[in-house]
Amino acid sequence: MIADLHMHSTASDGSLDPQELMQRASVAGVDLIALTDHDCLDGLAVAEQTARQLGMRWISGVELSAQWQGHTIHVLGYGFDPASPDFVSAIQAVKTGRWQRAEQIDKRLEGKKMPGALAGAMAVQKAAGSAADSPPARPHFADWMVAEGYVRDRAEAFRKWLGSGKLGDIKQHWPELPEVVEQLRAAGGMAVMAHPWHYGFTRARVRRLLKDFAQAGGRGIEVVNGQQPVEQVAYLGKVSQEMGFLASCGSDFHHPDSPWMALGKMTALPADCEPVWNDPLFNR
Repeated sequence: MIADLHMHSTASDGSLDPQELMQRASVAGVDLIALTDHDCLDGLAVAEQTARQLGMRWISGVELSAQWQGHTIHVLGYGFDPASPDFVSAIQAVKTGRWQRAEQIDKRLEGKKMPGALAGAMAVQKAAGSAADSPPARPHFADWMVAEGYVRDRAEAFRKWLGSGKLGDIKQHWPELPEVVEQLRAAGGMAVMAHPWHYGFTRARVRRLLKDFAQAGGRGIEVVNGQQPVEQVAYLGKVSQEMGFLASCGSDFHHPDSPWMALGKMTALPADCEPVWNDPLFNR
């Protein structure tokens, strides 16, 4: 069975709309699927309908932003009720914060003689098929900068202007990690730590993060993220067993041009891990 439990559509910062994303995943041979847009539930209804029509197993998904010791952390949520009023309200609050961040990026780029960034990023986003009320993300700003000739490609935009520690890296005040985990649990879902290697932490700090995550009620680790190096996967697999976590895997797909994040193409999950899909939540 091919499970891909981490991907993004035009509802957040992906380049394919939810319907096309599900269609491509089906062609790629995905059997179990979750759409996990950033702090956004807008694409779930269409994605679920399409996935089920194509014969794939579906579970609701999202990727939520959280704060832990001053760092932005991402938490994958699975199996929650997308219509839960409290959960929908929490998501809306974060969306408002994302709009404020986009406005700050616009002002900072204008200060560097790149005016019109927000309108340009919104135009890029609209052309990609995103909902009108969806806040543009940094990739949308990057693509606008490329189109305007300020940078050669998206990679340069992040390296010079939008990446970690750069002018466009606005530190938003996300909810604290325990609050995000509780939001998912209250909506009937499961919290899984997304890509623990992506935060630039030492192994000791990754373990501290995961210990706090477990204490908050987190249930799993994304052991496999895309075509991740085998040694990283093996280490996270070992940690998941030691700490009693379930193991998840996902391509982290954003757009078709990235071989690292191809749909359904991931480093193998270690055979001795307990996969998240063995949990009854995935078999309702």
